[in-house]
Amino acid sequence: MTAVTTTSLPAARPGRLAGTGLLLKIWLRRDRIMMPSWIYALTALVASTVYGFKTGYDEPGSLEKFARGINDNPSAKALYGPVLNDHTVGGMAAWRVGATGTAMVGVMCILLVVRHSRAEEESGRLELVGAGVLGRRAPLTAALLVAGAAGATLAVLAALVMVAFGAPVDGAVAFALSWLVSGLVFAGVAAVTSQLAETSRLANGLAFAVLGTSFLLRAVGDVGSAGWVSWLSPIGWAQRVRPFAGDHWAVLLLPLLTFALLATAAYALTERRDLGAGILAPSLGPKRAAPSLHGPFALAWRLQRGTLAGWAGGFFVYGLAIGGVADGVGDLVGDSDSTAKSIREMGGQQDITDAFLTTAMGLMALLAAVYAVQGVLRLRGEETAQRLEPVLATAVGRVRWALAQLAVTVAGTAVVLTLTGIAVGLVHGVRSDDLGGQLPRVFGAALAQLPAVWVIAAATVLLFGLLPRATQAGWGVLTVCVMLGQVGPVLNLPQAVLDVSPFTHTPKLPGGGFSALPLLSLTALALALAAAGLLAFRRRDIS
Repeated sequence: MTAVTTTSLPAARPGRLAGTGLLLKIWLRRDRIMMPSWIYALTALVASTVYGFKTGYDEPGSLEKFARGINDNPSAKALYGPVLNDHTVGGMAAWRVGATGTAMVGVMCILLVVRHSRAEEESGRLELVGAGVLGRRAPLTAALLVAGAAGATLAVLAALVMVAFGAPVDGAVAFALSWLVSGLVFAGVAAVTSQLAETSRLANGLAFAVLGTSFLLRAVGDVGSAGWVSWLSPIGWAQRVRPFAGDHWAVLLLPLLTFALLATAAYALTERRDLGAGILAPSLGPKRAAPSLHGPFALAWRLQRGTLAGWAGGFFVYGLAIGGVADGVGDLVGDSDSTAKSIREMGGQQDITDAFLTTAMGLMALLAAVYAVQGVLRLRGEETAQRLEPVLATAVGRVRWALAQLAVTVAGTAVVLTLTGIAVGLVHGVRSDDLGGQLPRVFGAALAQLPAVWVIAAATVLLFGLLPRATQAGWGVLTVCVMLGQVGPVLNLPQAVLDVSPFTHTPKLPGGGFSALPLLSLTALALALAAAGLLAFRRRDIS
């Protein structure tokens, strides 16, 4: 009998992009809350800015005078950049949201790319998906496509909003494309850092460091005599497109070329590392932790200290810029009675400087709420990444662990707003020759925002406890509050609707009347929501 020898054929390797479409579909579904929240918030920023310039500067020559005041104010140029656009409503709106808006688009793209590349590897989900027919480059390609889809959608909506308010189509398209290509650059940066780092935390940190450096380079170039420095920054490139003032389309090629180079580098690094590993090898720690690192609070501090440091630095720098602008806000407004009235209505003050500071503090409170929601979402991240179960296997209970994480987040919001109050108060006090009077006023105005921020964080805790899979809806809660605060007054919504936002109940400080009752009520509401969320978390299954 003749033996028959069979030889198993090697399995066909999938193409490098196999499975990209399926991953893209899955990740777009996962981002059905986060992505629309970002897009809506940035679109609302454009709409409210265009509307403000259209209704606030209706006197002849008012926009030109405003632009001259900006270009003569180094603090304003450091924050927003010089006015390079023409002195029309569309041009001034593009200037106003140019630098800061581009940075926010960059943040959105960084978070999306890291979330769907490095974070997927870190959690182990990508290894399970990769057991099927999945190409080596598919995850990174799908992540870049998600970020590109978000940027493209935002660009279309931003252009339509500007055109709807009467801006020229070509200028609106140039502005929207400047946002899109800048977002692609930072998506490429995140793609590279996701290959370098072994954790999503480090990948985000490296990408945000590049973003912060870009913003600082742009500020140095705009304020100093070396204007060429701003050409080293992708944010500076977006400004040099100059929408509504010549529309320099050729500048768009620079960020596109940079994105292509970054994406190529990211793909090359993907081929040279193992799944789950990073190019930068992590350093090994000691065998035993220091006594200061024992306990759930020490663990929470270790996990969040880097994020807090980044946010604190950003708040302090922004506070310095706001303090530098505040004393000259009257000169910037000039003779525009409607603009002065608008600022007073937003700030709830008769003194225009106090009204400006009140509005600025409200904006900083919204940003602090972003930090708070991000901190609370870490609870769900630790749970889904299966890092919570080993901790609970020790003598640490659920509520104790969650309270430690929340304590660092709550304390972090106090830190960032404290630094804001100190920075604004110091600079504004020095510029107005009233440091002893202005510093405590502005410092108190910053701290008065804390209870409203805590309510947003507590609402996210409640979602985490009751509906863990819907914890990301915390971004939706914050988006609703932003909508009510920024767009609600423009739409003349009833006061009962505006009162849904906790930020409506904070006192209009500095300069306005102070009552402790609203702050105590908001604090009590935050405690009740957080307690209900922790109780629900204690009773539900870990998933």
